[in-house]
Amino acid sequence: MEKQLILKNAIVLTMDKDLTKFDQGAVVISGSTITAVGEEKDLLKKYPDAEVFDCGRKVLMPGFVNTHTHIAMNLIRGFSDDLRLDVWLNGYIMPVEREFVTPDFVRLGTQLGCAELIRSGVTCFLDMYYFEDVVAEATAEIGLRGVLSQTVMKYPTPDAHSYEESMEYCTRFIERWKGHELITPSVAPHAPYTTGDEILQATKDLALKYDVPLHIHISETAQEVENMRKELGMPVVPYVKKQGVFEAKTIAAHCVHIDEGEMRTLEHSNVGVAHNPSSNLKLASGIAPITRMLELGLKVGIGTDGTASNNDLDFFEEMRLASFLAKGSSGDPTVVPAQQTLSMATRIGAEAIHMEDQIGTLEAGKKADMILVDMHTLHNSPSFHHSEFGIYAQLIYAGKSTDVSDVMVNGNWLMRNHVLLHIDEDKLIAQSQEYARKMDAFIIEREKSVLSKLIAIGGASQEESFEVQAKVSIPDRNTVLENLKNPAISIIRKRHYREYDTYFKFESSDEGTVRFREDHFVEENGKISHVRSRLTLIGPSREHHYPQDVLLSRSRYLAPATQSLRFYREYFKPFSEIEIEKDRLRYLIEFEGEEFFINLDKINKPDMGSFLEIKARTWSMNDAEEKSEKIGKLMEVLGTAQEEKICKDYLEMVEDYLK
Repeated sequence: MEKQLILKNAIVLTMDKDLTKFDQGAVVISGSTITAVGEEKDLLKKYPDAEVFDCGRKVLMPGFVNTHTHIAMNLIRGFSDDLRLDVWLNGYIMPVEREFVTPDFVRLGTQLGCAELIRSGVTCFLDMYYFEDVVAEATAEIGLRGVLSQTVMKYPTPDAHSYEESMEYCTRFIERWKGHELITPSVAPHAPYTTGDEILQATKDLALKYDVPLHIHISETAQEVENMRKELGMPVVPYVKKQGVFEAKTIAAHCVHIDEGEMRTLEHSNVGVAHNPSSNLKLASGIAPITRMLELGLKVGIGTDGTASNNDLDFFEEMRLASFLAKGSSGDPTVVPAQQTLSMATRIGAEAIHMEDQIGTLEAGKKADMILVDMHTLHNSPSFHHSEFGIYAQLIYAGKSTDVSDVMVNGNWLMRNHVLLHIDEDKLIAQSQEYARKMDAFIIEREKSVLSKLIAIGGASQEESFEVQAKVSIPDRNTVLENLKNPAISIIRKRHYREYDTYFKFESSDEGTVRFREDHFVEENGKISHVRSRLTLIGPSREHHYPQDVLLSRSRYLAPATQSLRFYREYFKPFSEIEIEKDRLRYLIEFEGEEFFINLDKINKPDMGSFLEIKARTWSMNDAEEKSEKIGKLMEVLGTAQEEKICKDYLEMVEDYLK
């Protein structure tokens, strides 16, 4: 028979549904499991041979359940702040992750995070990150409990070049850790907007196959919801439900922008919700409607999110803010009272992550995951006892993480009298500062160049391209359209666009110019069939004028524009902007054995009239010379040879016009 341990002389808060508490209580532990909870005198009499630990009249309660973290991001704490979520994530966090996130990075970040969690009284956390196998190793070595979710996205990630590779990694991860006493493996399709139908369905199937949780971000920002409605005609929750995701044991992080119908869908599907008040406020994502969620019976736990967006793992701070936000946003000081908030941090949090059979309350048969909280401090004095809920209010409204003196997980002490037993904090701090030095150098170098910033957010082609071009002003398009029927010209294809260009100018002309372009494709009936967005970095001028008044234009770097104009404005921080709008008829034609683009453009903003522009890609000076001669001939065929050639691009023309 296992040796038993009695924790006595404590104010025991069981945090069960009835909020049972014992003012002179005790807890009996056998190995990793709670054997009994009750009055001290009764348990001492019943277990006379047990080892006894005196709790010194501290509060003995279940450890906190942190329902949403990115634990290894402790190494990115404070890297970039005071930015919008999309700029913060896509412009800074993801680029630095691509550069630095390795198994060693994740191990150190996890160790730092676990130390901070333990000091805050957290005994179980739900994680989502990369190299989750390494997160599991580090967490298990320290002795903390974790529901650890391997990230899957449609983009390349630090631990996988493709979605298929992510799924293979995730499968191996689950098979390795399934059944571990501390680690519960999980799969994490990052979010609907970073995955899609196929990935959501595949990760759901994987979760069902192995009977593991599924962890996903849902409706974190209003923009996410708006984009989903615009693209698919439905809110986020119905879309995710349609993919079958809620058939799995799902935990939905954030849920800031959901309506009552969506709440009911989540409740009926037994989806747990992770409320992250600090992160949502700091990134201005909004305030999740948790008061109504709780009224409808949703299991709402509390999460810190990662320290890159919080910027700490202080669970007392998170609990207090969760209660205050609910009161302040509703105008009702009675909602989400202290005892309910503490339940969200313990029992309800365990229910939200589908682990209520193991943790979240101090009850016989549950795991011995518990903490001691010292209430005999200056900021906790005095203490009143006339209200049955007074102790809960004291913990939520006055308590601090520094009040946590002892932490036990699975029957093992992880912290005794404020001393971490399995972690060398000084060593971790020194190692983290070495990473900070490298990341500082990386971002300082990147910020020096517009091109490097373009490449950092992904998708940029680094191959230079040049083109020869010439243009003339024309009274209208009809003459040129008629001359395009000349048998010397073979039309390969024709397209009609409305183009909306925003040019970002920088203080140094050596940086070039970034153009954000939206192409609206116009069909024969005049309707817009689809929209395409692109970024172009137009390099510093390397112009050469040929006798035919043809211009060899600048180098260009191309990238898909997957974010909004606002994102690029805040990311590139231009010195000034210029907008140009035009209606364009574009023809790809063949003339004298060469391909040329013919653009018939009407400049609507500013109102500058109509122009004929002829362009051709080129790769050498000799090729450029030959094509410039043919452009001159093509001008003659199109009936515009007598017009004055304009050896400038549209940006330069508009700049001159606006002066």
